[in-house]
Amino acid sequence: MSVDNGYLHQKDIHYSTKAIHVGSEPEQWNSMSVVPPISLSTTFKQEGPAQFKQYEYSRSGNPNRTCLQRCLAALDDAKHGLCFSSGLGATTALVSLLQAGDHILSVDDIYGGTGRYFRHIAARFNIATSFVCALDPEKFCSQIQPNTKMIWMESPTNPLMKIFDIPRLVSLVKAQNKDIIFLVDNTFLTSYYQKPLALGADIVLYSVTKYINGHSDVVMGAITLNNDDLYNRLKFNQNATGIVPSPFDCYLVLRSLKTLKIRMDQHMKSSLAVAEFLESHPLVEVVLHPGLRSHPQHEVAKRIWSGCSGMLSFYIKGGLAETTAFLKALKVITLAESLGGYESLVDHPELMTHASVPEDVRKKLGITSNLVRLSVGLESVEDLISDLDQALKSMRSNEK
Repeated sequence: MSVDNGYLHQKDIHYSTKAIHVGSEPEQWNSMSVVPPISLSTTFKQEGPAQFKQYEYSRSGNPNRTCLQRCLAALDDAKHGLCFSSGLGATTALVSLLQAGDHILSVDDIYGGTGRYFRHIAARFNIATSFVCALDPEKFCSQIQPNTKMIWMESPTNPLMKIFDIPRLVSLVKAQNKDIIFLVDNTFLTSYYQKPLALGADIVLYSVTKYINGHSDVVMGAITLNNDDLYNRLKFNQNATGIVPSPFDCYLVLRSLKTLKIRMDQHMKSSLAVAEFLESHPLVEVVLHPGLRSHPQHEVAKRIWSGCSGMLSFYIKGGLAETTAFLKALKVITLAESLGGYESLVDHPELMTHASVPEDVRKKLGITSNLVRLSVGLESVEDLISDLDQALKSMRSNEK
């Protein structure tokens, strides 16, 4: 067996209870509705000038957003949660904490849209970003500059599935400068499998679009944290920039959270079976799945996670022509951007999600023409393996 399920961190035994009940308490409504009603009102009556009960204007606050933010915070064992119109909207609010002349130290392998924002938007406001591999914590932290104000961490990374020792990195960063904000993008794992705040991080970032919603019908971002000062500053940014989600989208995500645990359990189970199949396939060079013993940072994952999600990447034997033939031959698995939904999605990072990464950087990282990223969904795992097998075999047929 190439799979090792011996994770040292125990799963949160109260996770599903919190997901189902926090933010959905019937007692908060006069109707005692078990499901929070959708509040579409953009404005709220005031008893006198600047005298309002809880809400004044929907950009500043909305009942559905409050319910969702409370639930997301509870799942991360956090004091505060904030939701935004997208993951990049949350990124915008976070970078807005900084000033011109500040520096971000980021890991080298990150979501393409985040890198694009750093290189082309933040840079225009004189906020510089360095991209450095964090597999060697000491070497990574040696790149901290006097003006470094934020550490940007993805673990596992997108799309190369690198896993970083967050507790060690936090310790080294805070030893140099306790005021540096240590942020972890936890989109790939969710708070079910990794709780970065418990590992020492200051802020956790999510693309809610992915696993948290899990139904490919909402675009949203979220932040969870414990620090009151950072929360107040981010809440100000949320309101001042107006990058807020709609009440209906908040309602949908709160609904989706009720099944997050059972979805993540199945994503993990199915992705491990798929990863084992791919690792044994003669037309696959390398499989990158944290749950495989062959993963270079497998032991790190076992130490700080309680499981892994449905994400994996793999290199096909061949080049762009063979990889394209494989992707076009898939019938059950859908070729599309995004991840974390109930349906399996496959992505070609070089030409799709990471096309905005400079070519020389892609080459250095290993984002090559034969790299495929796979988000294993909730279909029958036998059907998924069969689909992958026939697509790989059809690639060989095309060679003839």
